[in-house]
Amino acid sequence: MTSNDDDTWAEIFATQPEQRRPEAAADAVAAASTRRSRREGFDRPVRRRSGRGAVVAGVLALLLGLGGLGVWLAWSNFEPQIRELLGIELPNDYEGDGNGQEVLVTIVPGDIGEDVALTLQQSGVTMSFSAFYDLLLADSSISFQPGTYSLQGEMSAQAALDALLDPANRVENRVTIPEGTVLPETLELLALGTGLPIEDFQAAIADPTRFGVPADAPSIEGYLFPATYTFDPGVTAEQVIERLASEMTARLDALGIPAEDRYRVLTLASVVQREAGSDLEDFGRVARVFTNRIDEGMLLQSDATVHYGTQDFDSVFTTDAERADASNPYNTYANPGLPIGPIGAPGDAALEAAAAPPEGEWLYFVTVNLATGETVFSETLAQHEAAVRQLQEWCNASEENRTVYCD
Repeated sequence: MTSNDDDTWAEIFATQPEQRRPEAAADAVAAASTRRSRREGFDRPVRRRSGRGAVVAGVLALLLGLGGLGVWLAWSNFEPQIRELLGIELPNDYEGDGNGQEVLVTIVPGDIGEDVALTLQQSGVTMSFSAFYDLLLADSSISFQPGTYSLQGEMSAQAALDALLDPANRVENRVTIPEGTVLPETLELLALGTGLPIEDFQAAIADPTRFGVPADAPSIEGYLFPATYTFDPGVTAEQVIERLASEMTARLDALGIPAEDRYRVLTLASVVQREAGSDLEDFGRVARVFTNRIDEGMLLQSDATVHYGTQDFDSVFTTDAERADASNPYNTYANPGLPIGPIGAPGDAALEAAAAPPEGEWLYFVTVNLATGETVFSETLAQHEAAVRQLQEWCNASEENRTVYCD
């Protein structure tokens, strides 16, 4: 998200969408009132069927009249509406051990229970965050080992938990690097997946120029393409790094990015990767916002870049001091233009967006639903502030929204 004023909500919520946002406003207090209705001229009570009761009765009569096939069609197409009318609680968990379709789930070093619950939900393994997280709350002794695990789609929360705790489901010599992963975590995942010492990987990247990285780049950050890789036994750390770097070069070549422009594209793409949500169309819009702001001489004001410079990923907040610290070369609040280098590993969508942003006049964006990633793009500050209020309302709409996403 972008902002125009350090003290506005727009700035407070200027964080990468994959992270939870802070809630900066108190809950709204809703006043409820009831009134009695009566007919004028009558002093005796009049019994009335509630509107909901009438609707429920009508729905039941309709379902009974439809017959077996009709009931099935109605339930298949309108299950949420029928459940709501009949007062039947919506399920929040799948049943069974999955649908047979493999889903690779990566637990990144430093992930806590909330992170794992969100990853499972977003990858389609579990139906909801709460179904899995409630199991963790019931047993505080549960812990997870970083690595890549082979699970299935649509598993019950208990089945998914059992699978993650079973070492047999951990994929050896196969490593998944999620898009947006920062370099230290990438090295840890490579070490865990290959069984090689992490020191071997640290030594392999000591001279990034060997892998086509410019001499003035801070590190090899951004040059290792995020994907799932399988390595043969006996592979060396240097060979692993070479494969990831070669894959990134191949992706840039496919996009027609000349060598002299690769560093800029990778840097912009890495910021887009951390700021965009799950909607692939948003990647291009985010890239256009940052490009427009650079063209207009505006600061990018991305909290994601500040966090990378401080290496503090535990909070989505940035303090006044952090935003004012121009000595942080990744601080896009205090320094104009792009940060000094990439802030993570951009995937295909981010690379394509940075290479060729779509046309548009947007200067701001904010995610208004942190569960789905729905994002609003605005051309004026007034439009942006209205979108920020929409986010505030979403955060205050439920306890789960507040505690899981907005704290």
